[in-house]
Amino acid sequence: MDTIFFILSKVVQFCIEPLNWVVVFVFLSLVFLSLRKSHLCKRFLLLALLDLLIVGWLPTSELGLRALEDAIPKTSLENFSENDFGGIIILGGAIEVGQIAIDRGEISIYSSAERVTKAFELIRKYPDLPFIFSGFSGRINPKGLSEADAFKQLIAEQGLSEKMAHYENQSRNTYENVLFMKPMIEKISLKNESGVLKPWLLITSASHMYRSVKIVEKQGIVVIPVPVDYQTAHRLSWISFDLEDGIQNWNKLLHEVIGIFVYWITGKI
Repeated sequence: MDTIFFILSKVVQFCIEPLNWVVVFVFLSLVFLSLRKSHLCKRFLLLALLDLLIVGWLPTSELGLRALEDAIPKTSLENFSENDFGGIIILGGAIEVGQIAIDRGEISIYSSAERVTKAFELIRKYPDLPFIFSGFSGRINPKGLSEADAFKQLIAEQGLSEKMAHYENQSRNTYENVLFMKPMIEKISLKNESGVLKPWLLITSASHMYRSVKIVEKQGIVVIPVPVDYQTAHRLSWISFDLEDGIQNWNKLLHEVIGIFVYWITGKI
């Protein structure tokens, strides 16, 4: 059942890609042009143009994305000490482990590289805390190393200690991340004087944090959010137009909104 859910999520992700709809509209316009239905051809070309305008005008996507990024506020760690935490969770989704990594022999990091760099920072700052990197691959046909194994290689390259390292290399989505990590957390987590598990630091992208926290809470795990990879500022630039940034924003926004809805109706959050 989880495999079917995973495959369906990838189909939905393809369907919500903004540029895919531009291709569909242009294709339909060509079909109607060949059928000599010029009025329908013009309408679909206008839809393609409208799609590009909406995607490229950044405030249209930034409004929703900013709301997601602000849904879980950033917690200042200055008033905490290492003894306050049970460990560190790093969610996958930032490491490229496909054909390029295989051919080039290098681990590549996506635009959400702050998940990795923040993890390095906290691992150095709190060397006695256990940490778990969770992630196999988000691809239907994965190739090469799992994300967890790739992160293990990056840890070695950075000269960081493996003493407190733990890896979960089977999960394909956020729900599986938490589900597969839960037994590990219960086993290795540091506890307070009452024997209760201490809260874990949770590192993931700001836009992804709301869904992640809700899933973790559903599984009874207490976390302190460490959101990274912000894509929006406090103020909107109403004259900004950028197709590349707009596409990325819309992809993240739609992916999260649909993910939250689907996880809610399936009882995962």
